[in-house]
Amino acid sequence: MGKNFAGLMAGLIFGIGLTISQMTNPAKVLGFLNILGNWDPSLALVMGGAMAVATLGYFLVWKRKSPVFGDHFHVPTNNRIDSPLVIGAMMFGAGWGLVGLCPGPAIAGLAIGGWQIWVFLAAMLTGMAVHEGAKRANLLP
Repeated sequence: MGKNFAGLMAGLIFGIGLTISQMTNPAKVLGFLNILGNWDPSLALVMGGAMAVATLGYFLVWKRKSPVFGDHFHVPTNNRIDSPLVIGAMMFGAGWGLVGLCPGPAIAGLAIGGWQIWVFLAAMLTGMAVHEGAKRANLLP
């Protein structure tokens, strides 16, 4: 129960942070990504603050022998940069740059967003389903 509550609270805090920082506002994000036009650098402060908090969090967590709600840390062992990773990163970046949304802010934006958020999420879920189907049909590595 504590693990689920901690996850819920972390998600709520993350979503509130995304909303307050306007990461759920596609126009704000696109203004930040438009470095050759009318650039809005304010989200750089959001990213800098997030990196500072994450750095402190990692520093504190790795001093522990185990996580609070588990018996060991689950650390990925695959550190290869392969074509699925690169292609996925390129698709993620292209989608973010085209519409100003990525999955986390889109989900957080459901509380305040309009129909565009729902269209984005429907497209994202469709893409995930197509990817899973292609993988099961052995069309992907």
